[in-house]
Amino acid sequence: MADSPPRPIPPYVDIRRSKRRKRTVSAYRDGERVVVLMPDRLSATEEARWVETMLARLEKQRSRSRVSDEKLLARAHELACRHLPEVPEPASVRWVSNQNRRWGSCTPADRSIRLSTRLQSMPAWVVDYVLIHELAHLVEPAHNAAFWALVHRYPKAERAEGYLEGISAASSLNLEDF
Repeated sequence: MADSPPRPIPPYVDIRRSKRRKRTVSAYRDGERVVVLMPDRLSATEEARWVETMLARLEKQRSRSRVSDEKLLARAHELACRHLPEVPEPASVRWVSNQNRRWGSCTPADRSIRLSTRLQSMPAWVVDYVLIHELAHLVEPAHNAAFWALVHRYPKAERAEGYLEGISAASSLNLEDF
């Protein structure tokens, strides 16, 4: 039985071929896109098969690391108890895919918190920081001195702020300019 032909490459996949890359193929997520790095010598059929393989690997990796909304709510409760005991309990905490310009948002009136799915691939301490940031909004809606005093109770606040600033700066770089 012959192998079935590979499926066409989806439009959200960027393929970057390199003459210096000899054997390895790798892939990573860049926002909503997937970048696949491969040797220049691969045929179109090999390329399509590798893209399919790498997409499956990334999806498997993502599903293993995905934290459910229920676990996210439990983590918010744990962080609030530890760092912000005066903050009211959030009514809901959930992942959303429609936040591309911010890491999270909070509606104090209904005590709901939403975190961007872009955070799912980041270290847990960064997600914790964004949760703390949004929890602080349940007490202080504005980014005033009282708000920042609450946020900086989280021991890794400065480190997480630097990490997120770096991610934001890197995403605005045009790599073709280099």
